[in-house]
Amino acid sequence: MTEVKIGDVDDLTKYDLFFIGGGQDFEQEVLLNDLKAAKGRNMKAAIEDGKTFLCICGGYQMMGHYYETKNKEKLEFLGAIDFHTIGSDERMIDNYVFRCGKESGGSDIVGFENHSGKTYLGEGVNPLGTVIRGFGNNGEDKTEGVRYKNVYGSYSHGALLPKNPEFADHILLTTLERKYGSYDLPVLGDSAEREAHDYMLDKVLKGTTSGD
Repeated sequence: MTEVKIGDVDDLTKYDLFFIGGGQDFEQEVLLNDLKAAKGRNMKAAIEDGKTFLCICGGYQMMGHYYETKNKEKLEFLGAIDFHTIGSDERMIDNYVFRCGKESGGSDIVGFENHSGKTYLGEGVNPLGTVIRGFGNNGEDKTEGVRYKNVYGSYSHGALLPKNPEFADHILLTTLERKYGSYDLPVLGDSAEREAHDYMLDKVLKGTTSGD
């Protein structure tokens, strides 16, 4: 694993799998100048090259054109994918469930969302999935996240991969197939993880997750 820090300029196409986590508005502002430099161009090149990106919350928002704060300040972001985010007074926070599109594995995802930004996808841009219970991108159109090439953007915190072993396998397969072509993962026992996923899925759908 390689940590890419502020100010680092590197050819990112030599890496196969990227993770970009979330953060507060202040941390996002700190990264703006870094994105506007060579790093932003290199990230776009890696995205267009089909490398796998998993981007969560603030990291997801930064893939879009801009974030407009509640004070109407517009923060220009990477613009790698056609969407934007608008800050709101509403805090969208709770356990939630969404179903991935077929191109993203088709599994039901259990997660935890905590964001005030409302994300709106551009015309023709595919969401990562459809909200079954919760808010998702904006609490209005039932979309959650984004899927562009091999970029997976989501508002799902709450240990997205450990809680959703089928989706974790899909991310790994996407990365391996991009690098090696057709690829089969060896079968590993994940019955405990799947039981935990199904347990939480049932509780979220029933609205009985208080205290979990």
